[in-house]
Amino acid sequence: MAEVKVKKETNLSDATEVENRIKQLCQQFPHGITDQVIQNDMPQLEPQQRAMAINKLLSLGQLDLLRNSSGLLYRMKDVQSASKMKGSDNQEKLVYQVIEDAGNKGIWSRDIRFKSNLPLTEINKILKNLESKKLIKAVKSVAASKKKVYMLYNLQPDRSVTGGAWYSDQDFESEFVEVLNQQCFKFLQSKAELARDSKQSPMVQRNSSFATSHEVWKYISELGISKVDLSMDDIETILNTLIYDGKVEMTVIAAKEGTVGSVDGQMKLYRGVNPVIQPTGLVRTPCGLCPVFDDCHEGGEISPSNCIYMTEWLDF
Repeated sequence: MAEVKVKKETNLSDATEVENRIKQLCQQFPHGITDQVIQNDMPQLEPQQRAMAINKLLSLGQLDLLRNSSGLLYRMKDVQSASKMKGSDNQEKLVYQVIEDAGNKGIWSRDIRFKSNLPLTEINKILKNLESKKLIKAVKSVAASKKKVYMLYNLQPDRSVTGGAWYSDQDFESEFVEVLNQQCFKFLQSKAELARDSKQSPMVQRNSSFATSHEVWKYISELGISKVDLSMDDIETILNTLIYDGKVEMTVIAAKEGTVGSVDGQMKLYRGVNPVIQPTGLVRTPCGLCPVFDDCHEGGEISPSNCIYMTEWLDF
């Protein structure tokens, strides 16, 4: 005979059981629960009992009371956040939580207003207060130079906010990118020349002319031409521009697990090449070589209308 599992009903006459069940629901839904969630889980519970249990948990500091576009939310209080926000009112806690949820990409004040349903004047006041306590910080975004995003004070901004290694104080470092282009190509060229001078068979020469992105990264790091720490992804971005320029070709080979420079059992290899014929003007459009192509849009800091490279290309 099959075993029948019977769901244990919550003893709604015991206030402690109700409080524990509400805390369990909050743990199941870390972003918060509404009154409706509690009602659906415990339909036999009287509204007065529910209110008493919630008020007790709030008074004990075990729950946070928040407000969003759908109404009131109850959320388990984070002990670490609670110590930081000691003495703050519920509105300040709500704004802090919205900023915390945004992570290292940050959030605009307009979006904070939408998620918190607080007046803009009140939000500005709270933001200044949180900044003075060094709980949050404002970071200028390369996507919109006149706008700031807010994030927790101890977070390192995402590359999409700062622009990564290619930006300094929101200015695109075109000269720095050009120097990196030249040095990466120089390294691959020298490796290809050494392979040709080896007087070995053509196939051996070709294979030995390839270099991994890790080798190129190591060479650039040892040169000391960068004031910021460049990642392998940064170097591969530069190598990609050289590929679009027709100066470098790439191939992918299988690699053993744990091999330096390999990803998911594969490794990218690069080598300098001499183009057989010069590419046409259309192939050499600056957009195809631009490392900040994704950030380029009309009305932005980087746009086609103020691109000097586009102007020069159109004059060819």
